[in-house]
Amino acid sequence: MTVRIACLGAGYFSQFHYGSWARLDVVTLAGACDRDITKAEVTGVPAFDDLPTMLAASRPDLLDIILPPPGHAEAIRTALAHGLRWIICQKPFCTSLDEAEDICALAEAHGATIVVHENFRFQPWYRAIKSQIEAGVIGTPLQAVFRLRPGDGQGPRAYLDRQPYFQQMPRFLVHETAVHWVDTFRYLFGPATAVYSDLRRINPVIAGEDAGTILFDYPGGMRAIFDGNRHLDHAADNLRRTMGEALIEGTAGTLSLTGDGAVHLRRFGQQTVQTVLAADTWPGFGGDCVHHLQAHVIAAMTRGAPVENAARDYLAVLRTEAAIYASAREGRKIALS
Repeated sequence: MTVRIACLGAGYFSQFHYGSWARLDVVTLAGACDRDITKAEVTGVPAFDDLPTMLAASRPDLLDIILPPPGHAEAIRTALAHGLRWIICQKPFCTSLDEAEDICALAEAHGATIVVHENFRFQPWYRAIKSQIEAGVIGTPLQAVFRLRPGDGQGPRAYLDRQPYFQQMPRFLVHETAVHWVDTFRYLFGPATAVYSDLRRINPVIAGEDAGTILFDYPGGMRAIFDGNRHLDHAADNLRRTMGEALIEGTAGTLSLTGDGAVHLRRFGQQTVQTVLAADTWPGFGGDCVHHLQAHVIAAMTRGAPVENAARDYLAVLRTEAAIYASAREGRKIALS
């Protein structure tokens, strides 16, 4: 089976999508669409500047939406109207929880599957950490922390060279970035039961928050902390590989993630450390997580494999995000149903 893929969007991050699709043997790239058709033409794929025209001409089996949130809902409605039954949509999904819920209902009415392109859970270090937790290597997890330190948020030109729309986002650190770890923590530890957050803006040239701390409660006393500050860095040759460092501590040991993508294990009561996953050598983004996600979706389409992060499931991430912002506004812990 050959799967025909059309892509909407040809901005900075789309390079990782197009590059990944080109490496999948069962995929044919049938169209690239962008308002600036010169960007679409650079992809080397048949280029369009109008989504309905591309869908009619390219007859794709799947539409890959590589746009910021304001473009998601309209693009999905258009794809559904053209009979698409498989859609991948970049995170953060839609502009609000209400909009995302409406889009999920519409897709379900059409019998369509939307997969949210939340790729951090597909990074090899989190897959390795998950396997260690499930194998009981660290016993019962009790504490986790991720320290986001990409070092890209200082000064008046912050984000302008790569993703300039970051400066205009009224909700930034959580809506754009911390959602990666809302989902990753959900993948590693299950659903959170409550959140407490303290958010702030440091760089005055951006509209939204760019630093903050979020505490997640989990059943059985487990706690996880997201400690994010886009002004600060960490020890790494590539600050965007892991974007920070992590510790996952359990009753039988501790797993650590370092900026080179390596995962290390120290067993409880010992001083020696063993390497569970060697340092990452992939030259592109995030341990090739875009490719791992896209291959996962193709496996679902062609072999019926289970889908992670279907849009209906991803609503839990958006509900948690809404609770995080409510906690910051109200200065209290918010319970999650």
